[in-house]
Amino acid sequence: MPLPHRARAAAMTALLVAGCLAASLPASAEPDLVPAAPSCIQPGPLLRYLVVFPQFTPAETADSEITEACGLTTVYYPQISVAVATSPDPGFLGRIGPQRAYSAQAESIAKRSVKRKKDDTELFRPSGVRSAEQWDMDLINAPAAHEITTGSKSVVVGVLDSGVDARHPDLAGALAPELSAGCLTGKPDTSPSAWAPTTSPHGTHVAGTIAAADDGRGTTGVAPGVRIASVKVVDDEGFIYPEYAVCGFMWAAAQQMTITNNSYFIDPYLFTCQSEPGQRVVYEAVRRAVDYATSSNVLTVAAAGNAAADLSRPGRDSMSPTNGEAQTRPVDSTCVVLPAQLKNVVGVSAVDSTKTKAGYSSYGLGAIDVTAPGGDSRSPNGCVLSTVPSGYDYSCGTSMATPHAAGVAALIASVHPEKDAVSLGRMLNAQAETLACPADYDLNRTGVQDAFCTGYSEYNSFYGHGLVDALAAVTK
Repeated sequence: MPLPHRARAAAMTALLVAGCLAASLPASAEPDLVPAAPSCIQPGPLLRYLVVFPQFTPAETADSEITEACGLTTVYYPQISVAVATSPDPGFLGRIGPQRAYSAQAESIAKRSVKRKKDDTELFRPSGVRSAEQWDMDLINAPAAHEITTGSKSVVVGVLDSGVDARHPDLAGALAPELSAGCLTGKPDTSPSAWAPTTSPHGTHVAGTIAAADDGRGTTGVAPGVRIASVKVVDDEGFIYPEYAVCGFMWAAAQQMTITNNSYFIDPYLFTCQSEPGQRVVYEAVRRAVDYATSSNVLTVAAAGNAAADLSRPGRDSMSPTNGEAQTRPVDSTCVVLPAQLKNVVGVSAVDSTKTKAGYSSYGLGAIDVTAPGGDSRSPNGCVLSTVPSGYDYSCGTSMATPHAAGVAALIASVHPEKDAVSLGRMLNAQAETLACPADYDLNRTGVQDAFCTGYSEYNSFYGHGLVDALAAVTK
C-alpha cells in the first residue's frame, strides 16, 4: 500500500514495535486443560503477540492463560476475545499454541530482516496551492455537493493511518483530539504524541482529502464539514501490524465513529492466507475486529492496494513478507488483502483523471465495491493534491482514492443520520456513477492488454459499482 515502508534501521530493540498474534482456540478447549507452565526464562528480546481466544472468554481466564504461558497481557478486548501480550520467553508461542497466536516481530527476527517496507506512493511538490488544482474533487462533483452541504459535525471519520497533523491550518478545525489515539502497542494511547505524525506525511494527506477546510485557502476536502480523528496504526518503520489495526477498529467502535478510512494493507503479508497457521490467526483477529466495528455502526472503507493484482484470482504473491526477504509464493482464493476483502468492508480501486483504472491499482470481481480518484503520474492531471505536515503535496495510489470514498460516505451519513453502517455502505454503492469496462486497456501501447476487466457495466472488476459521486450522495 502507499505507506512508507522503510528499512529497519536498528538493532534488535527496534523490532519491539512489531509483532502480533491471532488465532482461534477450539471451542472445546477449557482453561483448566492448559498445563501449568514451567519456570519462565527471560533471554529476550521482548516480543509482542496477538492472541485469539474462544468467543466470550472472560478477561480473567485470558489473562491467566497468558500469565501461565510466561506472558504479560497488554490489553484484552472482551468483545472479540482477542488479547495483545508480550513475552521475553521463547517458549511463549509453544505454550499458548501456534494455532492461537502469531508474532510478526518474531518472524522478522527469525528472517534477520534488514529490509524496509517499500513506499509505493508517488510524491511531487506542487508549484502552487489552490483548490482549482484539485481535479479529483471536480471528477466526483464535490464542489457542486458543497453548495448543498459540506457535511455534519456529528459525523466522525477515523483516519487509521500514520497520524494527522493537528496544527495544519486546513485540518485544525476538523480534527477531534479527544477522539484520537495511538495504537502502536495494541492498546489505545490518547496522549497527543501517540497519534501525531512522526516519519510519514501519509495520514495527513489522507485526512486532507476527507475534510480539509473549505475556506478559500489551501485545499478543500470531500466533506469539509465533518470531523476527523487521528488513529495511528503505522509505526515509524512504515508497518501496519495486525495488533495495531485491531486496536484501531476497536477504538473507533468505542468512540462511536461513523466511518474509518483504511489506506493500507496489514503487514507482513500482502495476501493473508487462511490456510497458513499464523496467517489464519491474523485473519481471525482482524475479521472479528471489523465485524465488531460494523455491529457498532462503524463503516469500514479500505484501499484495494497498489500491486496491480486481480484480487479474485491472485495466483502469486511476490511481495511478502514485507518485513523480511520477499519470496514468490502461490496464493489461492483463501488468501485475501486485509482489511479490503473482508465482508462489510467497502473495497476501493483507483482511477486517473480520465476515469480509467490506474495501472497500479489492484482490482477484482467481488473485491472492488467502488472506485475513486487516486491519480496517475502518466495521466493528464497527474496525482492528487492534499495536505501534508509541511504544507501540501501530490501523491498517487489507492490510498488517495480511499479517502474520496470515505468522504462521500461521510456526506451520505450527514444527510441520512438514521442509517446504520451496512445501509450506509449500500448507499455508497448505489450513488456511484456507472463505469463500464474499457474497450482497450493497453496503457503502455504495446499491443498487449495490461489487465482484463470482467463483469458488466453496472458492476465489474475494475470499478465495482462505479465512481463515487458527492453530488449524488447528497441529492439522491
